Amino acid sequence: MFFLIAYIASVVLINYAFSSAPHLDVIWSAWGGLVFILRDMVQTRFGHGALLAMLGALVLSYITSEPAIALASATAFAVSELIDWLVFSITKRPLHDRLWLSSALSIPLDTFIFFGMIGALTPAVVGTALGSKFAGVTVVWLAMAWRARKNACAM
Repeated sequence: MFFLIAYIASVVLINYAFSSAPHLDVIWSAWGGLVFILRDMVQTRFGHGALLAMLGALVLSYITSEPAIALASATAFAVSELIDWLVFSITKRPLHDRLWLSSALSIPLDTFIFFGMIGALTPAVVGTALGSKFAGVTVVWLAMAWRARKNACAM
């Protein structure tokens, strides 16, 4: 339940932050890495219920943020969630591999869609967003791969 609440709150808060202090877009773009990690944790625990969490977060974002920010967020999330759903539904790889594969495909699209739609597609923002998102996902991937190997050795 923690990851679900943290995911919804992070989406709403990051959209609010972009709306209220757009000049700090590099900081907010770094925070975006956390949202992807939380989304993956919600996906692993609630499966397709992650889509309901995303919808709830986006409705709250429309209430608390500028409509343009909420629309950009909704569009970017829709694309990245569709990619995640396809990867999680089609591939039979271990969970940690599916997390990294879905992120490798969805993170760049999400980043370019969101920042392109809000007019903040600068090298600094894109670099920070991509770097933080891939760093976070890689840390989660390494932790999950280590745990899988440890459990396999214990058997």
